[in-house]
Amino acid sequence: MQIPKIVTKRLILRGFQEDDLDAYAEMSGSEEVMRYIGTGKPMSRSESWRGMATILGHWQLRGYGMWAVEERQSGEMLGRVGLWNPEGWPGLEIGWTIRRAFWGRGFATEAGKVAIEYAFEELQQSHVISLIRPENIASRRVAEKLGEKLEGSTEMLGSEALIYGISQDLR
Repeated sequence: MQIPKIVTKRLILRGFQEDDLDAYAEMSGSEEVMRYIGTGKPMSRSESWRGMATILGHWQLRGYGMWAVEERQSGEMLGRVGLWNPEGWPGLEIGWTIRRAFWGRGFATEAGKVAIEYAFEELQQSHVISLIRPENIASRRVAEKLGEKLEGSTEMLGSEALIYGISQDLR
């Protein structure tokens, strides 16, 4: 499957490439970045490689997934943003993870907006969610900037996760 490329004012959302590994492993290996993601533990370089492969496999199996986010100006890989819905997940999730050096610049929100548009317009989805740990205030703010509202909570991977969501008719 060809992963669609989306260009915004400052970003390029594209499929992962092997040469993204250094930046992806730096991000995934950071305790600060990963404390609220997945199991809350940083990943090794080899786990990061498998993580990129999993993201690419999700595209093949579901027809959508996470994009590598590249800054247009510098060409630097900033993180991942996109759609996630593995088997057993509570719904189609919009998720984001940005490398620590690029926090606070609105990149997750900018990329998240186009990912939500993609879910609604290209995939004809009526609702998307974000699963966010309660203590992850920065991600809760991103969800709110994307128009998502708190809908409840669930347990994911052994921890509480707040469910933020947005419906196409409420945008």
